[in-house]
Amino acid sequence: MALREGLAPAVAPKDGDDPLNLLLRGSYPDPETRKPVGVATRSLVIADSLGGREADLVTDLNLGKTLAVVSDPTTHQVLGARVEAALRDRFDIVSLVLPTGVVPDDATVTRLRVASANADAFIAVGSGTINDLAKYASALEHKPYAVFATAPSMNGYVSLTASITVHGHKLTLPAQAPSGAFFDLGVLADAPARMIRAGLGDSICRTTAEADWLLSHLLFGTPYRRLPFALLEADEPSLLDQASDLLAGSLDAMRTLARTLVLSGFGTAIVGSSAPASQGEHLVSHFIDMLEPAGRPAVLHGEQVGVTTLSVARLQHTMLRQQPMVHPDTETESSVRARFGGELGGSVWEEFANKHLDRVKADTLNHTLATQWDNIRDRLSAIMLPLARMEAVMAAAGAPTTPADIYLDRPFYESALRHGREIRNRYTMLDLAASSGALLPTLPTI
Repeated sequence: MALREGLAPAVAPKDGDDPLNLLLRGSYPDPETRKPVGVATRSLVIADSLGGREADLVTDLNLGKTLAVVSDPTTHQVLGARVEAALRDRFDIVSLVLPTGVVPDDATVTRLRVASANADAFIAVGSGTINDLAKYASALEHKPYAVFATAPSMNGYVSLTASITVHGHKLTLPAQAPSGAFFDLGVLADAPARMIRAGLGDSICRTTAEADWLLSHLLFGTPYRRLPFALLEADEPSLLDQASDLLAGSLDAMRTLARTLVLSGFGTAIVGSSAPASQGEHLVSHFIDMLEPAGRPAVLHGEQVGVTTLSVARLQHTMLRQQPMVHPDTETESSVRARFGGELGGSVWEEFANKHLDRVKADTLNHTLATQWDNIRDRLSAIMLPLARMEAVMAAAGAPTTPADIYLDRPFYESALRHGREIRNRYTMLDLAASSGALLPTLPTI
């Protein structure tokens, strides 16, 4: 299906065609294999306004007669009521306005599934939490869903995963792609400034995520694909250049941000993993989410990721200055369980144990580092954004850049940097720094 009217690229894509158009048609050429690649999402609309088009957009998807429209009080006021009103002439609507402050956890998913039992499909009207809940619940129910975005705050709109907290452990779980994803730029531009900055924070981590993913590939031969990052090459420079315009109401800048978020989400969908968009910076963020101090004010995911991205980027640049030498990990199951607590500590250890370095693994890794470090350093340096560029972009948008900006004191944030790596079996620069004894000395500069 061709990209709809109203979605123009911020920068002319290579070969004269839009990667979004090519993906929807199933003809985007994989940069490594040249084989055509497509996505499961059938309709994507990014336009200055979607007013008056809502019913047609949903009708074209053939989702069924009864639709569960999921929102919260804020997104219902911003767009949900408008969407429901537009759809009532053609569909039977089950209006599910979730409580203020609803969280994407297993209990909420269960309540949502019960409340939508008679619906043929889900329509999410919201951003991160609402989209994840509808995406995951609909996948469990084997029903389709579509989403109307209300804020450019995250890159998960078209991904195949959902961030759901299960028994206190924040997990990235398999879900499904939306049949349709719709972005009204006027609505997005009117979103709170914090949510716009959050989208920028969730986009700028491309540099740290790609470097970590490539590092793991070069050290251990784990899977890595260039495709998710090739998709972003045309739009990322424009987004960085337009950072200040995002907060000035520019629809052109908002279009660039929306495109970047969608392309990032499609990248994860194509490779079947969140790995292209979630590495060390997200592990630190997940640690914060799981163990944050009581009474801490609410912080958006992208705000937090923007701060952790800057920290991880500083670490990555520091680590590339000289060849590291690793030692066996000193963390044990007991220390991990003590840090995270009972059941949560057990599930964390199951993840960390997969990459825990014993003497044999450390010796093998040191041989790789000794023989391949120059190549590793050069490959990573070629894809990393300069620190000064990243810092200037975040400052131009007025985004949080320090732990204090996201209501965290130094000791807790340092703990997140030291131990966030334990949460998931993904090898990142946090692991290399920790096992080489280089993490703690770099913390004062992070």
